[in-house]
Amino acid sequence: MNRLSPVSEPEIRPNSFPEENRKAGASGERPFVSIVVPAYNEAAVVERNLTALCQYMAFLEGEYRWEIIVINDGSRDGTGALAEAFAKTRENVRVFHHFVNFGLGQALRYAFKHCRGDYIVTLDMDLSYSPDHIATLLAKIRETRAKVVIASPYMEGGRLSNVPWMREVLSRWANRFLSWVAPGKFSTLTGMVRAYDRRFLQSLNLKSMGMEVNPEIIYKALLLRARIEKVPAHLNWGARKAEGVGRKSSMKVPWNTLFVLFWGYLFRPSVFFLIPGLALLLFAFYVNIWMFIHFFEQYQTLSQYDWFLDRASFAVIAAFQRFPHTFIIGGVALMLSVQLISLGIVVLQSKRYFEEIFHLGTTLYRLNQEREGMEHERPFAR
Repeated sequence: MNRLSPVSEPEIRPNSFPEENRKAGASGERPFVSIVVPAYNEAAVVERNLTALCQYMAFLEGEYRWEIIVINDGSRDGTGALAEAFAKTRENVRVFHHFVNFGLGQALRYAFKHCRGDYIVTLDMDLSYSPDHIATLLAKIRETRAKVVIASPYMEGGRLSNVPWMREVLSRWANRFLSWVAPGKFSTLTGMVRAYDRRFLQSLNLKSMGMEVNPEIIYKALLLRARIEKVPAHLNWGARKAEGVGRKSSMKVPWNTLFVLFWGYLFRPSVFFLIPGLALLLFAFYVNIWMFIHFFEQYQTLSQYDWFLDRASFAVIAAFQRFPHTFIIGGVALMLSVQLISLGIVVLQSKRYFEEIFHLGTTLYRLNQEREGMEHERPFAR
């Protein structure tokens, strides 16, 4: 099998994490870390980057025990065979295969089931986030006892390099929108590079098949009131360009827009109902004020009618004949605003019921997993 030329050496800085964290493993048992690396058609970089990851994790062995789990998600270019050959030379590297490409969500879900670590760190196979992010993520999750730590290139201290401008603009604004609608004001909700508490992650019962698995994790973690932290990160697409192995953006603009709007709706449905409803209600009040002004102007000119109801009725007719758009627009806007506000209240109520059911379901799911684990570990009765 022909092996394509590797990419340039990823940035490795073993001293990029605090000294006290490196010494912490000297006393007591070292935490076990699972590094999850999904791969799809990555034959050009798989050997080089797995070597870089193993070299970097070797620097952390005073602090952590570790394993690397590679999910070959239906690659058609020899990625699986190259990863298998590499794993044969490393006892703590495991490779799992999908015969067809199921998508990122399914790859991660499958990997999470096989992780044995206390913590799980997810990385891209192309190492567009360099390996030194691992120590930063692990230090943060241990320091804060968070359940999820997100690597964010969009927060203060983060940066992007060599990312196509269209991809950068769309990604930045998508994350700004999601950070606005999601509680906690996260600067990145769609990124994959994160650290997780394994037990918490395995209790979430994830469903997504594709890239939507990343906001799904955050959404369900927020429902459970889990602590989520973030660290600044450097997203760099330059490594492949250095070796002439270009990276193409997989972002599809129409699909990505629907994806962002859908998760924005799940995070805060009031944005789609209550806020537009209230805005439309204010507009309806403005138009209807002009409708009443036109009515009173006509009412004052109809002094020949003595009875109030006759005078008012003809005033309405005259005002409608002169300004029909005011009556139509004002009435339609008022009716739509009431409907949107009503829908918003119903959706918020449904969301509240869903959160209660989700809490109950997650608790039962976790208890069932713990029971199955205890039965698996229990020795056979003689």
